[in-house]
Order: sequence, then C-alpha cells, then structure tokens
Amino acid sequence: MVDQNDFRGQRIARTEFARRGVDISRADLYVMHGIMYMRGEVKPMPKSNISDMTVEMGLIAKILRQRPEIRDIVLDIKTNNSEVIETETAA
Repeated sequence: MVDQNDFRGQRIARTEFARRGVDISRADLYVMHGIMYMRGEVKPMPKSNISDMTVEMGLIAKILRQRPEIRDIVLDIKTNNSEVIETETAA
C-alpha cells in the first residue's frame, strides 16, 4: 500500500516541474518515505525561458524541500547540455 504523503509528494513534485517549464518525460521520479528520487534526463520545455538548467533544478529542489511531504531530494539527472547533476540525501 502506498503512503498517502508519498503519493501527494510525487504529485506536488510533478506539478512543480511542469509549472516551472521543465520536461521530465525522460526521467523517473518517485517519493519513498518522504525522500524524492529522480533519475534520467531533463530539459526545458520548448517555450520556456530557462537559460541554465542547473540553477533551475536548484530552485525547484529548494521549493520542494519546503513542502512537508518531501523531506529531502536525491537527483541523478542529465541535462540538455550533457551535464550530470548529482545530489545526495542529507540524512
């Protein structure tokens, strides 16, 4: 059975990425025990005005960490310019 806070956290994260103009269709995103895991490839949506994907991912991570459903974030993603962003949990 899925924890409802994890389900809400995943929905909140997906909504935030869409609202900020980040395409996560080639990435795997899930929340388990309050920690959001994301791996894969992310890129800006066609009409978004994102100039630096690393900065944008940092802003989104900061926003999501403020939500009570998401305690921490682990990113293992590749951006559109082949840059790999890796962060570890602060537990």
